[in-house]
Amino acid sequence: MILFPFAGVYYLITLSRNYLFNKGLLHSKSYPLPVICVGNLSAGGTGKSPMTEYILRLLKDNHKIATLSRGYGRTTKGYRKVTPNNSATEVGDEPLQFAKKFSEVQVAVCENRQTGIEQLLRKEHAPEIIILDDAYQHRKVKPGLTLLLTAYGDLYTNDYLLPAGNLREPRRGAHRADLIVVTKCPPALSEFDRKSILAEIAPKDHQSLYFTSISYDDKVYSNLGSSTLNSLKVKKVTLVTGIANPKPLLDELKRQGLSFNHKSFSDHHNFTSSEIENLERLECILTTEKDYVRLQPLLKMKELYYVPIQVKIVDDASNFDERVTQFVKNFKPGGSYRFS
Repeated sequence: MILFPFAGVYYLITLSRNYLFNKGLLHSKSYPLPVICVGNLSAGGTGKSPMTEYILRLLKDNHKIATLSRGYGRTTKGYRKVTPNNSATEVGDEPLQFAKKFSEVQVAVCENRQTGIEQLLRKEHAPEIIILDDAYQHRKVKPGLTLLLTAYGDLYTNDYLLPAGNLREPRRGAHRADLIVVTKCPPALSEFDRKSILAEIAPKDHQSLYFTSISYDDKVYSNLGSSTLNSLKVKKVTLVTGIANPKPLLDELKRQGLSFNHKSFSDHHNFTSSEIENLERLECILTTEKDYVRLQPLLKMKELYYVPIQVKIVDDASNFDERVTQFVKNFKPGGSYRFS
């Protein structure tokens, strides 16, 4: 309650900024190719990176694609091409994860998305599609298709602005989205829950609502290869996470009967030398894929594993896939695309 007056000041600032963009007093730039924005209203924890990867898998076989991120947590500035040989401190953990997994995709970081897009378009092999990761509040770029993510059990409709809550902008900002995706749902989402969330979010006529869950790999991976999760049950496992919301992972590992201690760090945490020394003393570390790209270059231990995740559409995935692919197919520079 003490922080609500500060949230009021933040509300006026973000409301004024959005008003200026909505009225055209501040300029949003469009581009002559499909630009897809994946973002949220809240400050992390909705699963933007797995959704970005889902779209990459959907489109990469038929199109030249680039993904552009800010590169949160990096120590560098400006535009940088991301390669698998970069470090997370140079380019950010999530872009590095994309570059390691998708060799056919151009990955870049730039805090100014206009500059980043223009640099990508100057390349000899310019992309045909650009996916903006975490750019919902970056109003200087006008995407052709915008996905707004919100987590099951933590909907933006029940949240408040920073610092009283976790929202980056007022809830009314949701009207800019074309697709609203409720992430991290139970795989067997009840019809009651669907209807309750639909009524709570109340999408506009131009918006479609989808539900996704997290699908965990049945294996864990290291630089030596893959192993079954069961193989870790005979080891003294420490789960190390530096993500916004580790609870779904904790629940899944407990469901699979794995015993572990948990060391939790903040999202995109940069590990100190003393923290690395303490982690080196552990027998076996299991972590997320995003944390692995930061920890693996720093730790000498062999028993360092990660468990990959993927997004799974709870409803008919073909409907969601068609919405995205039809946007790309029907894209016209300077036009607007709304689903019928």
